[in-house]
Amino acid sequence: MIKFFRKIRQKLLSENKFSKYLLYAIGEIVLVVIGILIALQINDWNEQRKERAKEQVLLYQLREDYRANLIQLEEKTATREKILVSAVALLKAFDYPLRAHRDTVIKHIAIIGNDPTFDPIQNDLNSSENLRLIRNAKLSRLLSNWSSDVIAVIEIEALWTKIVYNQLDLTTLELGIGRDLSNSFMNEQDHLWLLDKDENSSKIKIGKSKLGATLNEILTNRSLEGILGNAITMNKSANLQSEALRKRIKEILGLINNELIEQ
Repeated sequence: MIKFFRKIRQKLLSENKFSKYLLYAIGEIVLVVIGILIALQINDWNEQRKERAKEQVLLYQLREDYRANLIQLEEKTATREKILVSAVALLKAFDYPLRAHRDTVIKHIAIIGNDPTFDPIQNDLNSSENLRLIRNAKLSRLLSNWSSDVIAVIEIEALWTKIVYNQLDLTTLELGIGRDLSNSFMNEQDHLWLLDKDENSSKIKIGKSKLGATLNEILTNRSLEGILGNAITMNKSANLQSEALRKRIKEILGLINNELIEQ
């Protein structure tokens, strides 16, 4: 091909047809430029195709992770709902002690001792390098803001955890009902956090204490009553934040599904 064009140029020069040679030279330059542009376009298409393939892999991974996050968040929310129900029931027992039963009160206190913490999957899928691959601007923005959205839930959870370990545990220790609470916790509760959901996997014989506080001593303990108020405030707030986060996850999953090319 190069020899062919060279012969044409030489023929035009030998015949002193300079104007035609000039037009030919311009035409040859145009052809070369067009060839370069086509090559660049093909290379650009190939790069885009590779990035779209990477995007699909990333989206599939993100979908699996956020599905797992959603399941965990809903389990933690359900646990907090149980804490709220028990806290309200215990406050009623404080107000109307003659209607209360010690075993029921112990069971509710054991439930209060839960401190559910949302621990989303940690990876580098939300890194700036990976987010660059995602073409959907809204999805990219939601993924970028994910960490800050989670903090709103985790901070409230941390406050309740401190109350459980620094106040509730101390109060129950002073009341001498630790054995009763452990017995109730291990044998009378559903443990949603267990990987093995077998209801009998956590059961163990502990028995009830003969040394613990009486029902009247429990229901006249000022520290315990104050902790119940905190239980309602903290866990209700955490669930309100969790509901907002749940909607965010559902929105992210919806956008991911829209962008996925199902195999």
